[in-house]
Amino acid sequence: MSVTLHTTFGDIKIEVFCESVPKTAENFLALCASSFYDNSPFHRSFPTFMIQTGSPASASPKVSTSIWVTDFEDEIRPSLRHNARGIVSMANKGPNTNGSQFFICYGPASHLDGKNTVFGRVIGDEGMATLGKMEAMEVDKKGRMKDGEAVRIERVTIHANPVAG
Repeated sequence: MSVTLHTTFGDIKIEVFCESVPKTAENFLALCASSFYDNSPFHRSFPTFMIQTGSPASASPKVSTSIWVTDFEDEIRPSLRHNARGIVSMANKGPNTNGSQFFICYGPASHLDGKNTVFGRVIGDEGMATLGKMEAMEVDKKGRMKDGEAVRIERVTIHANPVAG
């Protein structure tokens, strides 16, 4: 399964690891299907590390709500690691506190292995190019984008086949 995040900086196609992390995949795909992520801002970015999103457009960046309304448990898999650019993982506030927020790695982040659930990866050159544009944005010390450089998820398209157009 895959999704395309249509962002204000370009498209990012993500392969979702449905079989490896079924509950996380169910949550993410259901939020995508319900338009939950439409107009969601990428609210912090740390070059060489990651960019984070997943709060509803009308909410504070601290809001992270799952389809079950409460937090859900981690699905840590030793085979799924933060070992490359384009890894997609759940943001959390500690063990078993997953909601709607997620991040995309700009590079390896092995210190997050065993702490955050990896549930996908960016596929295709276009998505990697879009990620590069995002990483090049000017940010302050807290990872907030400078005025006028906000990036958002405009909408999401769900694909049954990860390599579908």
